[in-house]
Amino acid sequence: MINTLKSNKPILFDILCAIITAFLFSSFIYLEDLGITIKLINTIFGITSLALLLYISKRAILMSGFLIGPLWFYWVGYSFEYNGVGYLSPVVTLIFAFIYTAFFGILAFTNKVYIRAILLFALSFFEPMDWNWLQIELIFVESYIGVFKYQLALVLLALTLPTYIKSNYKYAPLILIFLAFNFTTPNQKDSPLKIKLVPTDIKQDKKWKSELKYPTINMIYMEITKAINEDYDIVVFPESVFPLYMNHKPMLIEQLLRLSSKITIIAGALLDENGTNYNVTYMFTKGKYAIAKKLVLVPFGEYIPLPNFIKQFVNDTFFAGASDFKTATKPTDFMIDGIKYRNAICYEATCQELYDGDVDFVIASSNNAWFSPSIEPTLQNLLMRYYARKNGVTIYHCANYKGTGIIK
Repeated sequence: MINTLKSNKPILFDILCAIITAFLFSSFIYLEDLGITIKLINTIFGITSLALLLYISKRAILMSGFLIGPLWFYWVGYSFEYNGVGYLSPVVTLIFAFIYTAFFGILAFTNKVYIRAILLFALSFFEPMDWNWLQIELIFVESYIGVFKYQLALVLLALTLPTYIKSNYKYAPLILIFLAFNFTTPNQKDSPLKIKLVPTDIKQDKKWKSELKYPTINMIYMEITKAINEDYDIVVFPESVFPLYMNHKPMLIEQLLRLSSKITIIAGALLDENGTNYNVTYMFTKGKYAIAKKLVLVPFGEYIPLPNFIKQFVNDTFFAGASDFKTATKPTDFMIDGIKYRNAICYEATCQELYDGDVDFVIASSNNAWFSPSIEPTLQNLLMRYYARKNGVTIYHCANYKGTGIIK
């Protein structure tokens, strides 16, 4: 095992270490985005990236964090274009660079490997600005290593101990890594009901245009009819596939209720309730309907995670007042022919809150067109696999743009 690299190394060496660390820590996302899933490579790259974070110099730690932020989240600012502040996109990318410089920079307070290992493990519990998409265990989601906390702890322990063993067997603790391997698979069931997922590819700058509203509704009717003819039990559409406030359209609701006598329809729309906006899922089944409100909102997309004295200013100035959605107080379960399906809308499908309690099946819907083209749908899919496997859940995910599929 290498000794901790001191900051008196040439800066070019530190830059090289930072680039390699950031690349290895992020590589699984880009390989997956290219359709390449090789568990051995992901295992080696993931373990090596953690080893580097434990042993590289303080300066290299800071630079690697500065690179990891944009490598994972360069796409977040893309959505700002649709709020009329697209010029902020590069600023948002830079903000993520600084956030993760600070995030990983905690490791730079020390050169002691065991303290860095403890801090890195502690960081796996921390979500800066309520943003939880950088899960350290996620680097192993498509590897031979498991995604549970104890498995991350075993890997960090195995990488740390050789520094403190002064004998011919100093590398023997690396065997602990094998104890972090997945030797079992989670018990994930298949839905007893036949579910059809209907992906769409509607550009975000077109989605809310009035001239597309009726063609979109006609497409939905056609897909429902097709699903009925194909003998499906449930047909699922993406988040906000209906570009309207559904509760303002009683005739549309009546038509969907009639169709629901033949098939259960699950589709996203908006809800205006006493002047409050909700991002919701409608379920129409057997002539009745239920509404699931979103539980977890997207930070800086649907709410502003800042103190009240600045929240309204940021919302009005940079989001045109759009980040003002409200939430439900608990997850919503749809009962369909005696089977329970947990509802999840986009971001919340990547949050542990949605998987608490007795959950076997999740029906998730997303609108990924906000971030087209980018790695966002791939990262979202990897995160859903992470939560599905940790919780023994099967996710039926329907998306606009990319990401539709059954996730285990």
